[in-house]
Amino acid sequence: MAVIKQKEQRVGVFIDTQNLYHSAKNLYHGRVNFGQLVKDAVGNRALIRAVAYVITTESGEEKSFFEALEKAGIETKTKNLQIFIGGSKKADWDVGIAMDAVKMGPKLDTVILMSGDGDFIPLVEYLQNTHGCQVEVVAFGKSASGKLIEVVDDFFDLDKNVRKYLLGKQRKQKENEETDQ
Repeated sequence: MAVIKQKEQRVGVFIDTQNLYHSAKNLYHGRVNFGQLVKDAVGNRALIRAVAYVITTESGEEKSFFEALEKAGIETKTKNLQIFIGGSKKADWDVGIAMDAVKMGPKLDTVILMSGDGDFIPLVEYLQNTHGCQVEVVAFGKSASGKLIEVVDDFFDLDKNVRKYLLGKQRKQKENEETDQ
């Protein structure tokens, strides 16, 4: 079944920044070009809101990244990195992403979830069945949940065009590796 994408569709984009960051880093030793990603995923449809859910650290080294997101027209929602006794760290936005998507669902025709996390399956089904939203997922297929891919209306696999969606030195490194093979 072909997915319908029309100019009049109201689109909301919800970016699980940590999920895509770690996938790009682990799979390709790269960083994601979120501005290009949002532009291509939305296409010629009406972008209502794009939100990146990000983590802040004590060092503040991520400030330039946040500024780049905002320059690309992506709103940021921040949460502090939690560090527990023993050194374990937690930075989880799943509930926040889900709550925002549920709240905005009635105002959207299409929800684009940028994450391969299978924990979002109940959210996808809720948006489809309760609000009638078309739900699309953008993620690296190699690290995305197979079940999540099955339940969404459309899957945009970043593995199919890695060069376009990775930034800088890491992207060039990947291109060099591909030409050496």
